[in-house]
Amino acid sequence: MSLPITNNLYNRMIDRRVLTHFDWFTFFVVIVLAAVGYASVYSATHGHMESIHRKELYWILIGLGCLAAAVIVNYSLLERFGYALWGASLTLLVMVILAGRSTAGAKRWIGLGFFSVQPSELAKLALIVALAKYYSDRPLPARGLTPRGLAAPGVLLIIPFLLIVKQPDLGTAIILWLIFWTMAAAVKINWKTLAGLLIAFAGVAPLGWRMLKGYQKARLMSFLYPGKDTLGTGYHVMQSKIAIGSGGLTGKGFMNGTQGKLMFLPEHHTDFIFAVLAEEWGLIGAFVVLGLFLGLILSGLNTANNAKDRFGFLLAFGITAMFFWHVTINLGMVSGVLPVVGVPLPFISYGGSFLVTSMIGAGLMINVMMRRFMF
Repeated sequence: MSLPITNNLYNRMIDRRVLTHFDWFTFFVVIVLAAVGYASVYSATHGHMESIHRKELYWILIGLGCLAAAVIVNYSLLERFGYALWGASLTLLVMVILAGRSTAGAKRWIGLGFFSVQPSELAKLALIVALAKYYSDRPLPARGLTPRGLAAPGVLLIIPFLLIVKQPDLGTAIILWLIFWTMAAAVKINWKTLAGLLIAFAGVAPLGWRMLKGYQKARLMSFLYPGKDTLGTGYHVMQSKIAIGSGGLTGKGFMNGTQGKLMFLPEHHTDFIFAVLAEEWGLIGAFVVLGLFLGLILSGLNTANNAKDRFGFLLAFGITAMFFWHVTINLGMVSGVLPVVGVPLPFISYGGSFLVTSMIGAGLMINVMMRRFMF
């Protein structure tokens, strides 16, 4: 009796026929971005932070393994275990508060011997899966989501959001917030509800300002008045602009940048890695990377549009939204268009947990695209 059940589960997880529909375009873009990321991290850290680029290579290999796993296992299984994954992510976030490792005043990591993981990164994927399950399990209202319709998914957002704010990690919390509303917009929000929410958010904005940490307020004020404290809170953005501008059209060449190598630019291998890339490869190199990200986002939208079911559509759309907001906010940060909130650049910035999360997200996008013809 157990053999047919086992075979059925195996067939649901792995079907060799889907490999004929493998999304090579998305895979190629991810590989190229990861290669560009490794080259940029190597250039930014070679000679004074040798262990960083070595760890980055290990994380890329681990990430590719996770991408392969995300491709092989049928994404429909995620729908079955969507809430369980969300609950597991909450458990990890609580563990961070209770026994997490603190660095630079923030408690965001759980130590696992030779390496650490950042559960807030995995929480983004868990939220996307949980929201996709919730919306796919219910008939969609013709006039759009009302406050009652947003209440339950709002709980799925607010609990991990508050736990991440507690760490504090404002950047990741903002990404969660944007993913939630982007997916709700894809489902459709009633226009009266939307207007009421905008008024409510405007009303609680002063309370949100009071809840911010001192350095977070300083960053926002530095964004509004960029020349006020160029040697303090505005230093990151000022040095980033110098790096981007000094790259010119063709750049200074690989490993010939100065802003990061001479340590003028803080966080030059993480949140501000794009400034290092632009200094070395210039406007042309920057546009090539932007073109790769555009291709990834358009491929994600195409995957969502061609998904065989609503869960697949919402899963691919949510992951695409995650990539879009990460790219938009990071590039806005390094160019001074948006405040500095600590959001890394997918596949480019150094960071093991974020790289693995991005790889899994890309793998799930490929997964949905591969199985669009399977019923």
